[in-house]
Amino acid sequence: MEPQTSSRSPSPDRGSFDGAPIDVVGLERALRAGVRGEVRFDAGSRGAYSTDGSNYRQVPIAVVVPRDIDAGADAVRVCARFGAPVLSRGGGTSLAGQCTNAAVVIDWTKYCHKLVSVEPDRATCVVEPGIVLDELNRQLSSYRLKFGPKPSTHSHCALGGMIGNNSCGASAQAYGKTVDNVRRLEILTYDGTRCWVGPTSREEYEAVLRSGGRRAELYAGLRQVVDEHLADIRHGYPRIPRRVSGYNLDSLLPENGFDVARALVGSEGTLVVVLRAELDLVPVPRCEAMVVLGYDDICAAADDVPRVLGHGEPELLEALDGRMAQLMREEGSHLESLDTFPEGDSWLLVQFGGDGQDDVDARARGLLDALGRGPDDPRVAFSDDPGREQKMLRAREAGLGVTARPPDDRETWEGWEDSAVPPERLGDYLRDLKDLFAEFDYDHPSLYGHFGQGCVHTRIPFDLTHAEGIATFRAFLFRAADLVVSYGGSLSGEHGDGQARGELLERMFGRPLVDAFGEVKRLFDPGGRMNPGKVVAPHRTDENLRLGSEWHPADPATHFGFPQDDGSFTRAVKRCVGIGNCRTHSGGVMCPSFRATGEEEHSTRGRARLLFEMLGGHDDSPVTGGWHSPEVRDALDLCLSCKGCRSDCPVGVDMATYRAEFLSHHYAHRLRPAAHCHQHAVLKDDADRELMRRAGIEATVLDEGCCGLAGNFGFERGHHGLSLAIGELGVLPSVRAAPPGALVLADGFSCRTQIEEGGTGRRAMHLAEALALGLDGGLPSDRPERLVARPEVPEGDAGRATAVVLATVAAAGAGAYGLLRHCRSRT
Repeated sequence: MEPQTSSRSPSPDRGSFDGAPIDVVGLERALRAGVRGEVRFDAGSRGAYSTDGSNYRQVPIAVVVPRDIDAGADAVRVCARFGAPVLSRGGGTSLAGQCTNAAVVIDWTKYCHKLVSVEPDRATCVVEPGIVLDELNRQLSSYRLKFGPKPSTHSHCALGGMIGNNSCGASAQAYGKTVDNVRRLEILTYDGTRCWVGPTSREEYEAVLRSGGRRAELYAGLRQVVDEHLADIRHGYPRIPRRVSGYNLDSLLPENGFDVARALVGSEGTLVVVLRAELDLVPVPRCEAMVVLGYDDICAAADDVPRVLGHGEPELLEALDGRMAQLMREEGSHLESLDTFPEGDSWLLVQFGGDGQDDVDARARGLLDALGRGPDDPRVAFSDDPGREQKMLRAREAGLGVTARPPDDRETWEGWEDSAVPPERLGDYLRDLKDLFAEFDYDHPSLYGHFGQGCVHTRIPFDLTHAEGIATFRAFLFRAADLVVSYGGSLSGEHGDGQARGELLERMFGRPLVDAFGEVKRLFDPGGRMNPGKVVAPHRTDENLRLGSEWHPADPATHFGFPQDDGSFTRAVKRCVGIGNCRTHSGGVMCPSFRATGEEEHSTRGRARLLFEMLGGHDDSPVTGGWHSPEVRDALDLCLSCKGCRSDCPVGVDMATYRAEFLSHHYAHRLRPAAHCHQHAVLKDDADRELMRRAGIEATVLDEGCCGLAGNFGFERGHHGLSLAIGELGVLPSVRAAPPGALVLADGFSCRTQIEEGGTGRRAMHLAEALALGLDGGLPSDRPERLVARPEVPEGDAGRATAVVLATVAAAGAGAYGLLRHCRSRT
């Protein structure tokens, strides 16, 4: 099958699937009546879920947010009655198009996120699909256990999505892929069969068959597929650490225990819905050490991977190249991390873990001896300090965001971002891949990834807006597929197939195994309603593109200049590539409204999606009102304009500015207040830290997010409850927990007001007030802020005084940033 040159980018009609009409009105009525949860057919929800982290876009029929697991199962049953396709979704960070479809999207993350049980002695736990990896590991920390695989999206990816994608991350070097850490799954098929599955002994298999029914039909059908394709399954899968492409039929081999759970991991929601999962856990290492090795180029680094793997059993072996480091320096990103790196133009990061620091350090130094490098070698950086190691790793984890929008304005995209080969052949593969980039005039994409397992990440400057460029993109994918297969590799080493690689699977596995995938799909989902068009009978790689040759968005005149985006609001909105860091629940500031609501449309990403849809460009866009769109207005209404995204978003989305631009048009003839919180995003706190150091103040800067008041946001109608909820996520509890004698410092009016009126029992001071108190001598051991004299506001003038202060804040937000101080309280 040779690539064709069509650049079609159709999106299925909302009310039909493969030509079969769906009674959308009846479906909505039945879902509302039969599902305990939030059922959304509105344009805003459909627009916010129209894409994931990939190049693809399909507008969903509806979004269902179940209140519990049984409600989610009820939603699938209702959809089956109407023949409506179903897409089960976690954090929505998929890079291959798995999490976008013209289907009913079931979002498990808002309510179905429980750690159901833990058995420390067996090192297992049971989880619901919506639990976020970092939160799971936080809850497991008291047992000194964790779930091993750790993708770079660990702060916001859900376990259900990890199971659907067969996620890995850097730690897979030590702990394997998700499939290697799943013990059992509770599954639901489209036709309503619900059961637990896992490894199956001969006796258990025979008992399932004796019980009869649909489960017996599934097990017998799987056994028949394995028997008929036994030789192809045994010999047709690459024997490499990072084979993620295709269905895991090899898990059904007799020698692998006929493990139905592991066969379903990585099936991307095309076969079943995962309701709960029993996971294997691993001990948390007590000690770690890291070595960073510098090389002249990334191919030389790859050549050294086999030697590194031969010494000390590293638990992590990552790489990044000089191109990524160059982009970081040009963008002023992760400079502290880069400062810890040794000389070189590419680097390997090697981490060892264990129970004793002496042993771990000895293994790290043993590696250096084996490589002929001493600890004083300028091409070596050694650390057994966990804080320093995390700085080093942040540079590697930042890869996707740093490479998405290079300063040279040549946008890069996924599509071939995830290939994997045998680690011992990695260097030669990279040389051939770079030659292929040059042949297609794709400049010099950054190359980085999980080199210890032969997995390569990159983003390529594909032209996805013109027919000729899309045809070239498609031709490149077929050539790249043939290249990786020639090395005995996999199309995907981590991110899965979805639509990006589904069409290429025959290149990798051959027709017999692809036919076997189809047989399994028909067995579980004979009507093709589970995440259709992905993996099996896939859409073409050039269909359903988020951009595409027929994408013609508006490019309206604006008040702001958007100088970083060539003066284009449309280009600014397009910055969001779906990474999803705005869906984190701790650390940084972004995004307080998502943290309080758990709603996609109240995340920075969700708002960017709605603005993208508002600009048109696709005939099926659900958001049609332009600047007067009520859907966009409602999503932006709860944006605090805190500017946390301006610094925390890896691609620099500045939603506060986008919001101000939108509101200026939406309320063209009505006065609207504006407020911005700038200390974290713009001014930073470096100068304050230095001043406090010189004054002898030992300061702890809280990393607890926004206070929630954010200028006048908390004073506006309908915002008070959300404002306090955001404060209760971190700032207010931290102030309550501060010792009575601690100075509580908050330079911004917003933070001071929220702390004083948020039931903390404390009154925050400006840093200048604290310094003034220090000049007068010692401070009392209980609430030293009582010594600060402030003018009393007469009761009758309180409202007027607040209005005056808010007006001042609004004026400062418009142009005098240096006068505004906000965001992180100090205790």
